[in-house]
Order: sequence, then structure tokens, then C-alpha cells
Amino acid sequence: MSTPTSIGAIELSSIGIGYQIEDDMLKAASVELLIARTICSGKYLIILGGSVSDVESAIRTGLASAGDSIIDHLIIPNVHPTVFAALGQSVALGPEELGALGVVETFSGVSAIAAADAAAKAARITLFRIHVAMALGGKGLCLMTGTVADVRAGVQVAAEEACRRGLLVSEVVIPRPGRELFGDYL
Repeated sequence: MSTPTSIGAIELSSIGIGYQIEDDMLKAASVELLIARTICSGKYLIILGGSVSDVESAIRTGLASAGDSIIDHLIIPNVHPTVFAALGQSVALGPEELGALGVVETFSGVSAIAAADAAAKAARITLFRIHVAMALGGKGLCLMTGTVADVRAGVQVAAEEACRRGLLVSEVVIPRPGRELFGDYL
């Protein structure tokens, strides 16, 4: 499959229904399954990539079958390309890329993806991690670096997106972080 232009996600309170709608969504459209797994605290997360029309079709199918078990969902038609690497935790930072550190924490994994995409589109930041719900009590986290001004702008836009969804936990900008904070990415 070529590089996806769209991303869709559904976070569910039921694991069984999660498996059921995952199957329904994969049969409904030609999408790439990016993540499908149980997450903290007994929830299920499905993230798909593909063309805009295929992702919209798959997510619509999932939402129609999920009933009251939907916690959060999204479709981003023209997702920023850096979202995929940050979501896959495959971003490596060189020492020259270390700048201010921005952290946006959300109450759902899906809202962290929306916040990260908004930040990447709004500011000249390097999005280097989107952590969705594992070992976070079901929360989401996005991490970015860049100049102080760019990170402030990215964090602000990301926080606004999470607030719009009613799911912001915290927003932090650390102007001169110690290298240890980037240890896993160097």
C-alpha cells in the first residue's frame, strides 16, 4: 500500500466489540491497519491509514456497529506525514535537532493523534512521539521539539484541539530541557 494520506481511529470501551468492528472496517474498505490492540484500562484502539475515501468508509462502518462503546474517534483527511513516524515510534533525533520540548497530554489516545496533527500543521516542530494509551491509564501523549517559539505555537494549537474535544490533561513547554529527556530518541 502507498503512503496513506488519511488516518482514522476509534477508541472503544469494549474489547470484544473492538475486535468485531476491526473486522468490519477492514472488510469495508482498502485500509492499512496501523494499530489494533487492547489498551489501558480495558479498552480497545484501532488506527487505520489509507486514502481519504477508504478511511472515511471504514470509520463510518465501525461507528455504525460500535454503539455505546465508542469513547473517542477521528478522521484526519490530509494527515501531516510526520504523524505516522511519531505514532510508530520510529523517529530518531540527532543532537542538532534538540530544542525546546513540548508535551501535550490528553485523556484519550485518539485525541493525542488529533493534537499532534494540529501541532505539526501549525508550527515548524519535529513531532517525535505519539504515545497512545499503553501504560498511561488510557491517556495519550504527544512530544515535539524545535525552537522555543515554534514549540510554544505547536503546543498551543495541540492543546486547543484537545480542549475542543474536552480531553486536555496538560500542556508543557520546557525551553532548555536536559538531554536526558530525549534519551530514548538519540
